[in-house]
Amino acid sequence: MNLQRITAYAYKEWREIARDRLFFSLAFVVPPLLMLLFGVGLSLDVEHIPFVVIDQDHSQYSRDYAARYSSGPYFNLLGQLDHPDRLDTLMASGTVRAALIIPAGFGARLAAGKPTEVQTLIDGTFPSRALTTKGYLDAINAQANLDGLAKLLAQRSGLTEDAARQRLTPVKLAVRYRYNEAVLSLWSIVPKLLMVILMISPPFLTSIGVVREKESGAIFNLYASNLSRGEYLLGKLAPYVAISFLNAWVLWLMALWVFGVPFRGSLAFFALASGVYVLCTTGIGLLVSIATRSQVAAMIVTAIVTVVPAVLYSGVLIPVPSLGPTGQLIAHALPAMYYTEIAVGCFLKGSGMADLWPQLLVLAGYAAALFTAGFLLMSKRPKV
Repeated sequence: MNLQRITAYAYKEWREIARDRLFFSLAFVVPPLLMLLFGVGLSLDVEHIPFVVIDQDHSQYSRDYAARYSSGPYFNLLGQLDHPDRLDTLMASGTVRAALIIPAGFGARLAAGKPTEVQTLIDGTFPSRALTTKGYLDAINAQANLDGLAKLLAQRSGLTEDAARQRLTPVKLAVRYRYNEAVLSLWSIVPKLLMVILMISPPFLTSIGVVREKESGAIFNLYASNLSRGEYLLGKLAPYVAISFLNAWVLWLMALWVFGVPFRGSLAFFALASGVYVLCTTGIGLLVSIATRSQVAAMIVTAIVTVVPAVLYSGVLIPVPSLGPTGQLIAHALPAMYYTEIAVGCFLKGSGMADLWPQLLVLAGYAAALFTAGFLLMSKRPKV
């Protein structure tokens, strides 16, 4: 193993990257751009739901009840409809995603102390959003029922409304959110975006960088040189590992300064884990480059083996425990899930080596296995 030859080849590879404007942009511009686009556009918060009210009672009771739904940030009241005939058209077009229908006699039944019903219609085309909307409606309605019962009890017993409300709720549920106190989806998603982008960018860079030598015929210089396989791989991949590690720091800074996500863990451990993860993803690109002979094929294969696992089997959108048995098996067989746990733990939970060393050990095993496989499959003899 000759360090001078490795350094010379790494410098030659860096010069090729810097000379190719498109490849240079792919290396340095695309990762921050993806972070910005995904961070701004991907939000799981359900707020400002387009909402209409059909009040067929027109009483003070119905007006007070309907006002509860428009007093917070969850619903955006677009107005009132006189009749439900237009509702189907508005919901089908996506203009309205929820509707509250208050029947005639609503106020009279409440005044008489009788139970009554209201109807809510929710657009169910996005199930998770619809279930969250239903949760908002249930909570607002439950609070309205509690306030009504407290008022009635206060009138009949001579208690104050606050005292009556305490009698009606002998057990109080106090909820405290840990790690993501404001329950912001952005705080949850942005650390995971580091995993997604570092799963996509390094394999693309590595696979294309190696395969383009096959397409241009420059690979024959390797075949005729006295470089060993190990020297070639170290010199070839060193610039891509360095670029990807630099991108990891850029993405980390964007998470803190652009999106305001707190970082509470060990910076040294996170840097170590990110470096090992970059080695994993670079190793994936190496195997793809060995298996393909054109840049188009390399891009297609890389997209299949990186994008799909990074999005579906890593916990970005769906928690891994919520996946089926087959999905959980796939998730545990890929490195994306382990780095996701490290990123979320370091950013939000304040975790470090003591808590996340098993995930780091798995990533190190992946990196060693990928580079070993790449070394064994790499040949200095041209394939005929």
